[in-house]
Amino acid sequence: MFDRLEDLLHRYEEIMNELNEPDVTANQERFRALMKEQSDLTPLVEAYREYKKAKQDEEDSLAMLEEENDEEMRELLKEEHAEAKKRIEELEQELKILLLPKDPNDDKNVIVEIRAGAGGDEAALFAAEMYRLYVKYAERRRWKVETVSADEIGIGGMKEVTFMVTGRGAYSRLKYESGVHRVQRVPETESGGRIHTSTITVAVMPEAEDVDVVIDEKDIRIDVMRASGNGGQCVNTTDSAVRLTHYPTGIVVYSQTEKSQLQNKAKAFALLRAKLYDIEQQKAHDAEAELRRSQIGTGDRSEKIRTYNFPQGRVTDHRIKLTLYKIDDIMNGDIDELLDSLIAADQAAKLARMGEA
Repeated sequence: MFDRLEDLLHRYEEIMNELNEPDVTANQERFRALMKEQSDLTPLVEAYREYKKAKQDEEDSLAMLEEENDEEMRELLKEEHAEAKKRIEELEQELKILLLPKDPNDDKNVIVEIRAGAGGDEAALFAAEMYRLYVKYAERRRWKVETVSADEIGIGGMKEVTFMVTGRGAYSRLKYESGVHRVQRVPETESGGRIHTSTITVAVMPEAEDVDVVIDEKDIRIDVMRASGNGGQCVNTTDSAVRLTHYPTGIVVYSQTEKSQLQNKAKAFALLRAKLYDIEQQKAHDAEAELRRSQIGTGDRSEKIRTYNFPQGRVTDHRIKLTLYKIDDIMNGDIDELLDSLIAADQAAKLARMGEA
């Protein structure tokens, strides 16, 4: 591990020297690539430098302890030695996590699809609430949200909604939301006070670049039409909505939220690229079935991942058996505790596999 850390530290220093060279700053593509590599290495390099300092502090305090006769001073040195040793253990664990293979999609923007499942109108209402949850969470992290398409029902629910989240690391956190979300509560229309169970599905896909997916225009039919909706200013009076049909896969995507046909077309193509990229990712994951089963929260979308029980005020994530009694906060976008726990569990599983290898 430490040989690799020394190599990465050396590479980091090389990058810093290169970034100061005039010919590199003049080449914007090279400059951006180096800046990206430097940004990726910085957390690891900073942790390794702190580790080396803590290691030196431990050795220094131990050497001074052997030479010191004053009891009061010896006690202070013992404390310093113990603190340095503890910090070394913490940093070793942090470095192991930082050295874990990184998901190449983690820094990408995402496209999220929410669909109402079992439960009729109640499921559509919950789908709309989950959409608002993710919008609020994105606001907390200062990410940008753009709606691609929405199929709304008159009572404020959504049969389905597709939206883009733009922000550094969006996929690294939101990927854990893919799966079936179950809600248990008494609907407002229920006169007998019985608890109903409804479900929605969430699909989180990394945004795909042109280089990730090549789309042959001969494989696509493009239809333009008037946007549909509940009326009012949101519905366009021109043929600005765009529907794409991808013949080889049968995938149909639709974008209607922009007034410009060109903007809707761009969003529709972004969604189609993400779906095609996601299919390729699924194939790659299926080829590594054992790894796929051991991953936390990035598995089968038919898997029930979480239950939101309103009468009890609790949210339970079934993958890591975590229950939080703060449903109001969670529905207002406060999901970091859930996501941090899932990330920690995922990292622990990966470290365990490394230890077995």
